[in-house]
Amino acid sequence: MRILSLLVWIFLVVVPGLSAGETAVQEEICVLETSMGTMVFRFFEGDAPETVANFKRLVREGFYDGLPFYRVVSGHVIQAGDGGENDKPLVKGEFGAYPHVTGAVGLARDEDPDSGSTEIYICHAPRPHLDGRYAVFGLVVEGFDVLEAIGQVEVIEDWVGDEKNIAFHKPTEEVVIVRAFLEKRVLGPVETPSSSEETP
Repeated sequence: MRILSLLVWIFLVVVPGLSAGETAVQEEICVLETSMGTMVFRFFEGDAPETVANFKRLVREGFYDGLPFYRVVSGHVIQAGDGGENDKPLVKGEFGAYPHVTGAVGLARDEDPDSGSTEIYICHAPRPHLDGRYAVFGLVVEGFDVLEAIGQVEVIEDWVGDEKNIAFHKPTEEVVIVRAFLEKRVLGPVETPSSSEETP
């Protein structure tokens, strides 16, 4: 029993970011296993509870398994989903305080602020002009090398919109989410950098 207690004490003490007297708490995170490696991100349930709940439900259904990152714009975002070709419910826009830093995970939408549903994006670089306009519901905590690699793949350029000023570049070789799943881990406290700051 003494050895078990000591092991528990050591585990609590070495968790990064914890102050004396704080207890490590597990939180549910998402693991994205892609054809180019694995990324892990945490959720901002306080900022975007409905968006997080909707995404978790889709993950549990296996919705993202086998879907591609069909939009890759270096220095902007990588985007995954099925193009919205589904009957999944829409989510009310939740535009919280967390900025679009590198690794921020957001919910894509059209002109209607309450039209987000299944399309997700991950920022390849800080995108402050998106702050307050799209729901940031998570942040990559592992696999920044994978995010960088996907952001640098060769693409076929495609410009859309009335003024042809929206980049919707498509990878020449498909990058796929092999499997998305949820699990619990102990992570450090959430920090909120400005969108102009890089996330390591």
